Amino acid sequence: MSAIPKTKLTPEEYLRFERESKTKHEYFGGEIFAMSGAKRNHNVIAWNIGGELRQHLKGKNCEAYPADMRVFVPQTGLYTYPDLVVICGEPQFQDDTFDTLLNPILIIEVLSDTTENYDRGKKFQHYRSIESLQEYVLVSHDEARIEKYIKQGDGFWVLSEAVGLDAKIKLDAIDCELALNEVFDKVNFSDE
Repeated sequence: MSAIPKTKLTPEEYLRFERESKTKHEYFGGEIFAMSGAKRNHNVIAWNIGGELRQHLKGKNCEAYPADMRVFVPQTGLYTYPDLVVICGEPQFQDDTFDTLLNPILIIEVLSDTTENYDRGKKFQHYRSIESLQEYVLVSHDEARIEKYIKQGDGFWVLSEAVGLDAKIKLDAIDCELALNEVFDKVNFSDE
């Protein structure tokens, strides 16, 4: 992502701009950041996880959204587009356009060379301030590895991981087990 040089925008100006834009942008601190397209592995992984979530959430009071669902972090002012986001119960939106979600319980980011440091660091710092968020998942694009952070009752986040195509990892927020061989199906790690 790169900043678009411009005078600082208010959140309202950003939303007007974003809703008319053909490309997606993050917003923070008055600046907008263009989001670049993802490589093949990233898209395959996100699609595979989305398929697993769809099957698991059928008949449950939860919904999963792909990367076009914007999430607002009220405590920090970040507007962003996670790769996958899940809510349970009634979705809460910022306004009546229903395009900016406020109450994710699970956020999944597929890492890339250009976003990995941000997804692990500053972005996770923003996400941790979302009151409803229970679980944050990072999925590698260049090896069979998934890391998850679970929020504890004391506000601390605990890391666990699954490595290798024979491994499985449980998404506690929605009581769903992901098999890494399904998540990484058709992923060619030599492409990265």
